[in-house]
Amino acid sequence: MIRVASVALIIININMAVSINTVYNRVLAISNKENRGYITPQEFNLLANQAQLEIFEQYFYDLNQFNRMGEINNEHANIIKNIKEKINLFRKSATLSYTNPSFALSSDLYRLGTVYYNNATEVEEIAQNEYLYINASPLTKPTTSRPVFIREGNNINVYPSTITSSIKASYIKTPAEAIWGYTDVDNVSLYDSSTTTDFELHESEETVLVYKILAYAGIVIKQAEISQIAEQKDALKVQKEKS
Repeated sequence: MIRVASVALIIININMAVSINTVYNRVLAISNKENRGYITPQEFNLLANQAQLEIFEQYFYDLNQFNRMGEINNEHANIIKNIKEKINLFRKSATLSYTNPSFALSSDLYRLGTVYYNNATEVEEIAQNEYLYINASPLTKPTTSRPVFIREGNNINVYPSTITSSIKASYIKTPAEAIWGYTDVDNVSLYDSSTTTDFELHESEETVLVYKILAYAGIVIKQAEISQIAEQKDALKVQKEKS
């Protein structure tokens, strides 16, 4: 079994990302306590990405929940504003490439936002059956000043079909895969910043990442106590945020 030696690293998070090396060291410190077993780098990377995706997807459920409750008019205690700030780290826009008859959406797309034509005209999304009706009438038929699109998987068909360029879309991207990079030296895994990819989550999620990874790790190394403690701490943090 490969022994793991982690090296502390100080990183200035200019883009507000979470250092995966910091999370890794904290997870190992807790899971290794009292010789409960440890997590290999490969296992950690798998669990880290599962935790990142879980936190990311929760943003949208939380935003919907708090929108129904109403917004608090406070600069720093506005939960809706705080959630939007976290989501905005994943907001992107891209000019779509055309291959007859479709425009390809970005491969890292998670949720599609607004589609534009010529950076000025919004392209309305419609269903396939709606197109049959609006295209049948000269008054509602799509034009370059009133374009529409139909989504099919990760492609969109824009009408009128004479539009073959200048389509741009805003969207929320999927978090990039987080990787704790390392090299093996005498069966010891040493941190390698050149092959590392930090978490893209907001820096405030560092503690939650540790809890969630530990919860998964307890299952992997068959230490239920670790999972239970981590889940309790995570639940307590969520309860405080929502109370």
